[in-house]
Amino acid sequence: MKVAIFGRFYNKTTSASVLTLFNYLLKKNIDAYIETEFHSLIKNNSTIIKDFESFKTFDTLDDSFDLFISVGGDGTILRATTFVKDINIPIIGINTGRLGFLATIQVGEIENAIQDIIDGNYNISERSLLAVETIPENKNLNALNFALNEVAVSRKNTTSMITVETHLDGEYLTSYWSDGLIVSTPTGSTGYSLSCGGPVITPGANSLVLTPIAPHNLSARPLVIPDSTEIQLKVDGREEQHLVSLDSRIATLDNGTIIKIKKAPFKIKMIDLLNESFLVTLRKKLLWGEDKRN
Repeated sequence: MKVAIFGRFYNKTTSASVLTLFNYLLKKNIDAYIETEFHSLIKNNSTIIKDFESFKTFDTLDDSFDLFISVGGDGTILRATTFVKDINIPIIGINTGRLGFLATIQVGEIENAIQDIIDGNYNISERSLLAVETIPENKNLNALNFALNEVAVSRKNTTSMITVETHLDGEYLTSYWSDGLIVSTPTGSTGYSLSCGGPVITPGANSLVLTPIAPHNLSARPLVIPDSTEIQLKVDGREEQHLVSLDSRIATLDNGTIIKIKKAPFKIKMIDLLNESFLVTLRKKLLWGEDKRN
């Protein structure tokens, strides 16, 4: 088995997870590759890397890899998708962050989780992504123009609202007077969209959700639409520019830029261990099981 390992931080929280993971991969004679910057981060903050000299490094991936392991929180998994892209390498996350809807493996579960993957005791959950196109083209978005969680437009350098003119499949929907607008996938429905009052959508649903950010129109509510819909946005406001974010990546666009959003032509594969599921995660992370009546 050929495994890629990626992380963005190396601190007290992640060090125990990294050490447990590396030791178990070594014990199982797994062909392990550490992302170059993560390797440097560990090397500069610890001496443990000397014990894993058989591990190689990588900058890019190809389809020879069998597994991608993300060490961090959900944000690290979102960044991991920029390596995996459309290569179909399944991703699993070790949670050293906070909430962890995507990164679900806890420190004490690492060895059992890796062994379950080796033994084939898991399911694959395919997650839809969003693809973005702008008119005129924006060079900062061209290379990585997709998002697993959401695409959001928001105000920049102002406390004033912006107006987000919105069309669905060429038909005018409305103009949101707000701080911005989130276009979320089912995966992203438990992220930024949820914090702005959007609904939770199960990963297998063929839907997207439009969630306004602090709308001035009190009648504006989140809207669930088919994921076959092409969404077109155009922003106006007192400032000449606004922000567009694709998960954690942000670019600045001029007002009047046409932003076209639609479902990407590929999906990301996430590994679900047999003792975990989206519903189990919901109960854990949203504390639904804390109600004594359950």
